[in-house]
Amino acid sequence: MSSIQFTFLPAPELLKNDVECLRIAHQSSGEAVSIKVAPSAVPGIVFCHNSGQSAIEQIITQSRRQSSPPPLFLCGAGIEPSVMHFKAGSFTTIHVIFKPCALKTLFGINASHLADGFAELNEFSTDDLSMQMVEASNEQQRLTVLTSFLLTRLKQENPRDLLIEESLRSIQQNSASLHVKDLLSSLNISERQFERRFKETVGVSPHSYIRVKRFHEAIRLIKARQFERLTDVASALNYYDQSHLIREIKAFSLLTPKRLARRVDDFYHEQAGYSYRET
Repeated sequence: MSSIQFTFLPAPELLKNDVECLRIAHQSSGEAVSIKVAPSAVPGIVFCHNSGQSAIEQIITQSRRQSSPPPLFLCGAGIEPSVMHFKAGSFTTIHVIFKPCALKTLFGINASHLADGFAELNEFSTDDLSMQMVEASNEQQRLTVLTSFLLTRLKQENPRDLLIEESLRSIQQNSASLHVKDLLSSLNISERQFERRFKETVGVSPHSYIRVKRFHEAIRLIKARQFERLTDVASALNYYDQSHLIREIKAFSLLTPKRLARRVDDFYHEQAGYSYRET
């Protein structure tokens, strides 16, 4: 029974090649809260504040890396589960959920340099975006600030890696059965070259990206209760067996499938990913 309320907005039309959607979250209670976040392997922009200060006390990854981000930051594609510890008090979060290539296309940076990390968004603008966001009087004004910034980045026309974008479409369509070797045969590229270009564009290896996408499809099937038995979910997604599926779910969500299926107060969205309150 979370007091966090979510609103999802579609990407602005001009940004649909680089933005999946926007998520606004409101925490109305005054208690401190910790949210466990499963990896999504996509980058984004996060604005989270309480009275002008960051509402996030600390982010701790499974490998025990700790960080205290500013109110407005750019986050890379992550493949590690993490826990976001929020300070006591109500807060609002705006999360711009990017498509996998956005760090390369909008910001012109090697996405692997930001994997499982973050950077202040002000580094990519001559304006003090953080101050503009804090001083805005409502969410619509904040969305306008972010949209205007991203449209400015879009006009800089960083080159797109069309081969990698083609591979991402193939993964999206066939995440249940696709392997890296299948991509290599269809794209006519060496494994070494493909691995390098994929990591530079997306931030993580193609194998890791496929693992995360298949994990999210497993979450979707379990939450939708499309199958009565876990073995059927494993078979539908071409895991080796049920044990393999269980290991993957535990690795990315820190939950067993049985515990995950019983949770009624978690947060799942096909584009935003999976998270839940720490108890």
